[in-house]
Amino acid sequence: MDAQSRGRAEGADPADQWVLNPRTGDYELRLDGGAPPPAPSVPRQRTPQAPGPRPGGPRERDPGPRERDPGPRDGDDDTAPDGPRDAHRRKRRQPKRSGRRKALMWTGGVMGLVLVGGSAFAYYWWDRLGGNIDTVDIGDVGSATVLGDGPANILVIGNDVRTGEGNEAYGNRDNVTGHADTTLLFHVAGDRSNATVVSIPRDLMTEIPDCETRQSDGSTKTIPGSEGRTKFNESYGVEGRDPGCTMRTVEQLTGLDVDHFMMFDFNAVKTLSTAVGGVEVCLEEPLKDTSGGTKLDLPAGKTTIQGEEALSFLRNRHGLKNESDLDRIGMQQKFVASMLRRLKEDTLGSPTKMLDVADAATKSLTVDQAIGSPGKLLTLAKELGKIDLKNITLMTLPVIDNPDEPRPVTVVPDPAKAPQVFSMLQDDVSFTEVKKQKKKAKDKQDALLKGARAEASAVRVDVLNGGGPQGAAGETVTWLQNNQGVSRSANQGNAPAKVSRTQLVYAPDQADQARKLADLMGLPAAAMKPTAEAGGDGPMTLTLGPDFTKAGVPVATPKKVDVPQSRADEKMCKA
Repeated sequence: MDAQSRGRAEGADPADQWVLNPRTGDYELRLDGGAPPPAPSVPRQRTPQAPGPRPGGPRERDPGPRERDPGPRDGDDDTAPDGPRDAHRRKRRQPKRSGRRKALMWTGGVMGLVLVGGSAFAYYWWDRLGGNIDTVDIGDVGSATVLGDGPANILVIGNDVRTGEGNEAYGNRDNVTGHADTTLLFHVAGDRSNATVVSIPRDLMTEIPDCETRQSDGSTKTIPGSEGRTKFNESYGVEGRDPGCTMRTVEQLTGLDVDHFMMFDFNAVKTLSTAVGGVEVCLEEPLKDTSGGTKLDLPAGKTTIQGEEALSFLRNRHGLKNESDLDRIGMQQKFVASMLRRLKEDTLGSPTKMLDVADAATKSLTVDQAIGSPGKLLTLAKELGKIDLKNITLMTLPVIDNPDEPRPVTVVPDPAKAPQVFSMLQDDVSFTEVKKQKKKAKDKQDALLKGARAEASAVRVDVLNGGGPQGAAGETVTWLQNNQGVSRSANQGNAPAKVSRTQLVYAPDQADQARKLADLMGLPAAAMKPTAEAGGDGPMTLTLGPDFTKAGVPVATPKKVDVPQSRADEKMCKA
């Protein structure tokens, strides 16, 4: 993967338009792209960086001004870290206290809070952290903005590439891209009041779609998808698949639009857990790796782990109930929740620890270009920081044993519960009870059902089966024609690909027909998928998904689903 340039361009995100004023050493927001005032005659010193190229090729340095959160200025005088106190003493920026009251997903927020210290010191760290971050051009998948209005979905990928010192115990494989070993889908509610983190098992059998990848020479290469179902972890790394391929796989699986990805490797667990001073875990029984692959040997009760021990804990299956990936996912979720609490209760109050955490995180971080700078990650962090820990739900995608295997070693989505989870996420329904929820995004979707209705005889629709019961398309067309007067409906058999839920695709000039069909079928607002192009005299397309049971039975979004869940504020150790 190539590290990409982070230069500014016309129409750039405002997060990229913080300009260093060399007269004051501070950053100023210049939305018009204007140049900063002339520099003083005395050159500003810069702390040298470690020599040598970064993996993936040399990084292009941004010749333009750096990004910076402005914040109010007041407080004590500042001294540059690498020189004597200036004759004209300058004031230090004070960090915003409100940022310390929230814990943020992984370390994005910590990195943002780190970068609000003295200007010269902050410039060094801003430059250093920006140099740490690797980006991947994922083409047209994902969002071009950091966070827009409405819900957002961020894919956190744990890459199992095993290069680096100390990883021999896990099967060190030099010059290997790795796979999507641990994957978390982080769904952020449109009103930022709650979030849901769904773990996707690496051994989940699913279809991987074709995906376009950007090559180092700027060309585009289409990598064929899987022939039938294969393991989810092969959505990254195999045959040159990039994180964009994993995003597309998740989109096809869940029916959600994935906006961004953040990818960490093995070393991130070791460096992050050490930077925060260790993560507290609690075990009902002693845990020991009997395979001999690692030296993991933890007693029952409360233990604080970090570094190599933390990685061994997260990678271990031996000694667990079924020694399965699903057991391991449960431990990983508790570890993540414990780390979030540690960040909130301890790390965010220490500037030194915050710097260590931000440096450790960005050294092991790869993201898409839309969030590929400290300023953009800071923007993302501020939005995630609005979510209270008690309103962050963690769960594993509901699965069952693969029925196609005599002795199941892989899993498939639970045919009843998985579509319910996807439906709630698509409709932005919270898994926690939130006292106050703004409903702008949901109201916008609900508005699609408001307006004029066509006569049933004027409705033209092709019906396909994309995951409903066998023969559902034919039975639905018969019901529409004989019972509802939709004579211009047609059975088109099975859809080219399965969908995660029932959806009605229609053009703007077919909106009245779509509303009428939604009334007849009992379709929720989330099933309405308007396109940008006019439809003319052509038919709409109704694809029946796993949430469809029978013609005449409304397709509705559940308000809750019976799956194991936990909250990020729940302590792993009760006492």
